[in-house]
Amino acid sequence: MAKPHVTMEVGNDGVAVVTLINPPVNALAIPIISGLKEKFDEATRRNDVKALVLTGKGGRFSGGFDINVFQKVHATGDISLVPDVSVELVVNIIEDCKKPVVAAVEGLALGGGLELAMGCHARIAAPKTQLGLPELSLGVIPGFGGTQRLPRLLGLSKAIEIMLLSKPIMSEEGKKLGLIDAIVPSQELLKVSRQWALDISERRKPWLRSLHRTDKIGSLSESRDVLKAARQQAKKIAPNMPQHQACLDVIEEGIIHGGYNGVLKEAKVFKELVLTETAKGLVHIFFAQRMTSKIPNVTDVGLKPRHIKKIAIIGGGLMGSGIATAFIVSNIHVVLKEINSEYLQKGTKTIEANVRSLVTRGKLTRDKADKALSMLKGALDYSDFKDVDMVIEAVIESVPLKQKIFSEIEKICPPHCILATNTSTIDLNLVGEKTSSQDRIIGAHFFSPAHIMPLLEIVRTDKTSAQAILDLMTVGKTIKKAPVVVGNCTGFAVNRAFFPYAQSAQLLVHLGVDVFRIDRLISSFGLPMGPFQLQDLSGYGIAVAVGKEFANAFPGRTFQTPLVDLLIKNGRNGKANGKGYYIYEKGSRPRPDPSVQPIIEESRRVANIMPNGKPINITDKEIVEMILFPVVNEACRVLDEGVVVRASDLDTASVLGMSFPSYRGGIVFWADLVGPKYVYDSLKKWSQRFGDFYKPSKFLEERAAGGIPLSAPASSSSGSRSRM
Repeated sequence: MAKPHVTMEVGNDGVAVVTLINPPVNALAIPIISGLKEKFDEATRRNDVKALVLTGKGGRFSGGFDINVFQKVHATGDISLVPDVSVELVVNIIEDCKKPVVAAVEGLALGGGLELAMGCHARIAAPKTQLGLPELSLGVIPGFGGTQRLPRLLGLSKAIEIMLLSKPIMSEEGKKLGLIDAIVPSQELLKVSRQWALDISERRKPWLRSLHRTDKIGSLSESRDVLKAARQQAKKIAPNMPQHQACLDVIEEGIIHGGYNGVLKEAKVFKELVLTETAKGLVHIFFAQRMTSKIPNVTDVGLKPRHIKKIAIIGGGLMGSGIATAFIVSNIHVVLKEINSEYLQKGTKTIEANVRSLVTRGKLTRDKADKALSMLKGALDYSDFKDVDMVIEAVIESVPLKQKIFSEIEKICPPHCILATNTSTIDLNLVGEKTSSQDRIIGAHFFSPAHIMPLLEIVRTDKTSAQAILDLMTVGKTIKKAPVVVGNCTGFAVNRAFFPYAQSAQLLVHLGVDVFRIDRLISSFGLPMGPFQLQDLSGYGIAVAVGKEFANAFPGRTFQTPLVDLLIKNGRNGKANGKGYYIYEKGSRPRPDPSVQPIIEESRRVANIMPNGKPINITDKEIVEMILFPVVNEACRVLDEGVVVRASDLDTASVLGMSFPSYRGGIVFWADLVGPKYVYDSLKKWSQRFGDFYKPSKFLEERAAGGIPLSAPASSSSGSRSRM
């Protein structure tokens, strides 16, 4: 592959076409930035050049700054690796160029790519070009002048929305708002841009420097009102992140003191934000998600994925119907099998409701919804299974039932058909014990609701073929899931690492801590809801069943709570019947139910674990740590046993499967920021006070003692046993 570079061709018309070349998205790598400086310098000096056109090769302008640079900064702490682009290149060389510069934009102009285009004197775009400044989603702000030029080109409110929500617009909307000067067909883009540049040089079209414009900003008092409202919104959508408020500060600086001062402040704040823990976490998770598609001995051995056209799902309950929805909206034929017509009708109705809700939320057009529903076929027997490429079993968690189903489908399905189970806890070797096709048996563990949650855990046994894994990874991406390949054990990766989450919350309640205080603090930490509201949402039956699974699998390190049984006895089942820890009424937010208090008191008496019968004294910080450090501890065991390929896969899975805050980088990354030694010392102290539930794992102990990050590959600590 050619190295990233910039070319320049001067035509007979006197227009120099400067082209960015760094496939696939022409990211602004360091050589591209220095190449731009050289070519612009040459074009400015040459007498045969009257004007310039800036464009990108391969139908794409630029996807923005090369964020591999951020990774290097985070690894070294050396901020000087980030080049000075904003003043040196965009202001001094492009915007203040003595010859007019027109951006010919196609495909996408995102982040630094759009910022370069805004520094030009006009922007001509092809239809359906994506334009946006998504930097805040990486923990930073636009750093090449975007906070100053975007409000000046399309107005303050819309510019703030595009930046704060990292929400791109298409070139058609950009033209209406004034960001784009003209939209022309792709094949005419360069011709029109060249002529436009000549028209500017010959004064037939205006020569506009966007940094100097103020006509769209409005009065100072109007701007302050818009910014004030935006600050309130930012507090709601991003309470724990610094970049949103910083972005608004920088925009305000430019409005009060002028665009150039705004650019100077932006460059300074941009570099400060690159070094924050938020940016480190978000950049880490960005790369971690891309790493999940690299699986040793699966994706690197020359195998080609087979095309999956038709699948069958056994069981049309909550999970089965959600999985079916995910496939049909991605144009894959689904046969849904149930045991009787009543259950089948119920499952079909749920799928129809799922699809309707996607239409209501604007995620799907009416036509696509109709097409999706036409891809679904109901069945009460296996006669339609003869030509399916994959079966996903999604029945209740019963080993004998699953074994019976797998021995039946093995006889009916074609020999290439993948035999998958959606079990969330049962050992796959047990599921496939009665079959002879163990190389085709695989776990396809979706998270509820399956048509919305992005994670797909692909569970392999030591007999699962590389082909089956690759095929499931590929179809996972087709249905817009993020597949993470994991080893086979109770709970696999996510549920295994996070089983102490609910249990440590229960343990704290039985030590005298208030349920609603715990939920409040965990929400403030950044999870969408606390452990008790989550339990209300998923239902108590699941909590009881899963609790037993883990108690059997990991005796001596679980906490078995009497509280859930007492709640069930009291006629509560969480959100399902409107009464749990919270009261659920249609049209209003869940609110704490004071009448749950006597049940909690009774449970505390039964458990009888309060030191001297008195509630413990505990800070807010300790509550969060006592709930999340046991999760880190179990994550260490997951790493030690080789249940995941790499630590960053567990980070991705924790963010996408458990909604661990992405800006904290995932469970392992966050623990490394907190410090393995601090986690170890805390757990050791609590295990001495409150028992073996908190006992640190051997892996954590070794890493803490050696000063080794938890995420360092297994060779850094002794004797890791892989399940991969």
